[in-house]
Amino acid sequence: MRTIWNGSISFGLVSIPVGLALATTPKAKQSDVSFRTLHRECKTPIRQKRWCPTHDREVGPDEIVKGWEVAKGEFVVVEDADLEAIEQHDDSRSIDIRRFVPLDEVDPVYLDRTYYLAPAQAPAQRRPYVLLLEAMKQAEMGAIGRFVLRGAEYFAFIRPKGDALVLETLFLAEDVRSQAEIDEAVAGTEVKKAELDLAEQVMQSLVGEFDPTELVSEYRSNLRQMLEAKLDGQEIAKPEPVPEAPVVDLMEALKRSVAEAKDRKTTAAASKRKAAPKSGSSSRRAPARKSA
Repeated sequence: MRTIWNGSISFGLVSIPVGLALATTPKAKQSDVSFRTLHRECKTPIRQKRWCPTHDREVGPDEIVKGWEVAKGEFVVVEDADLEAIEQHDDSRSIDIRRFVPLDEVDPVYLDRTYYLAPAQAPAQRRPYVLLLEAMKQAEMGAIGRFVLRGAEYFAFIRPKGDALVLETLFLAEDVRSQAEIDEAVAGTEVKKAELDLAEQVMQSLVGEFDPTELVSEYRSNLRQMLEAKLDGQEIAKPEPVPEAPVVDLMEALKRSVAEAKDRKTTAAASKRKAAPKSGSSSRRAPARKSA
């Protein structure tokens, strides 16, 4: 597995060598196809110029600095050297564990990017990795830590995933928006017990196991088909407009959902009974009865 960073997990006097490997693509995108911006007339890719409207000319990279706008049109100039001075120059290459916490205490809203923690190549150095993995599995615990990657500080949540340890970078507390406004909006809303019972029946009819292979993007597939059709010179048909869904009474919608779920179960059970062989049946032909 290709790693982008190699270091160790450290807590107490324990140090476990690990490598950091990307678990997902660089960015979750609606499509894996990238587009260039072209001039419609000549199909030439458009170049973006850095233009100064005051001097009415293009400026080069050495003429550009960063600016923090403190008021309309007023900036504090920040040089690259200023940013380099406050970068983290931690060369310990260590993921320092601050504490262990129950897995269910970390709200997924704080999870940002996922990495695999790969064990060391030497068999003797893998034992501490496996020991930590099994201990975290049995205790159902995760670890909160901190590390530095390319001069940037990150907080991390380490958890077991199957037979591997994974690291999730964490959003800072100030980066997670409050949900207090939503809590306040729903606080005074009550639901009837009959509605709740029907909603639970609908949920039970759709209970199943999580299957990642079902996470397939129809948009990506349609985009690929459209591009291949354009490449072959085919005419692209415009999709039919989707009619707006009518407003339905909540109780009526729940009742219909429960009825449809029961019909599906009944149909599936009937199909199974029809397909199953009858009890006591045999493929051999019964012997003929002897005549008197």
